[in-house]
Amino acid sequence: MLRLEDLTKVYEDGTVALKDVSFEVPEGQFVAVIGLSGSGKSTLLRCINRLIEPTEGDIWWDDIHLSHITGEELRRARRKIGMIFQHFNLVDRSSVLTNVLSGRLGYVNPIASILGRFPAKEMERAYASLDRVGIREKADNRADELSGGQRQRVGIARALMQEPGLMLADEPVASLDPALAHSIMRHLQLINREDNITVLCSLHFLDLVQQYSTRAVALNEGRLVFDGSPSEINDEKFLEIYGQEAERIG
Repeated sequence: MLRLEDLTKVYEDGTVALKDVSFEVPEGQFVAVIGLSGSGKSTLLRCINRLIEPTEGDIWWDDIHLSHITGEELRRARRKIGMIFQHFNLVDRSSVLTNVLSGRLGYVNPIASILGRFPAKEMERAYASLDRVGIREKADNRADELSGGQRQRVGIARALMQEPGLMLADEPVASLDPALAHSIMRHLQLINREDNITVLCSLHFLDLVQQYSTRAVALNEGRLVFDGSPSEINDEKFLEIYGQEAERIG
């Protein structure tokens, strides 16, 4: 169970990115986080794994007080929280396999990993992760030789290497065309269903939200304005989430 209680984030310039956001996510749900650009979606996800420090409030994941742990305790917790980024966050000059193996850095000997010496079982795990996203044959390619969709699949394979209980996906399809976006979303949906991994995925388009998520939470100017089934987002709720000037697509 992931639980957020009165989560607030105020940046140094005074921008209130999140204000008193509270909700719970049972294990195994696929939750879409929706809202306009600047509504607080990315801040929310990054506060959960402490890439951004919350200003106030509490974040609990099972019995771990994520918002208040530090040092080694925080590093251990992050091992089980996969992160997928909009712009992939790969090391372009490294091979696909090396990028995927970096998902195990929290588990293996740090000196050996720096030298690129991973145990055979970790190599097998990396190839299996690449198999799951359909790009095993690209293992020896440099990351910058891949298409956008392939690069995002590397990001998913890397996150799988952490054996996560929670997967955070920050606009994972924003830079992809519609066909590739659906491919990436199907991979995330399968991981959610087959591995029972809880997924929080920020998205813009309602057609993706309705097709792949089991629940949607919406932010507007940092406040939670909707929490429910994607099918419940009618025209009135859409305007509340996106405003009068937004055009409904999907």
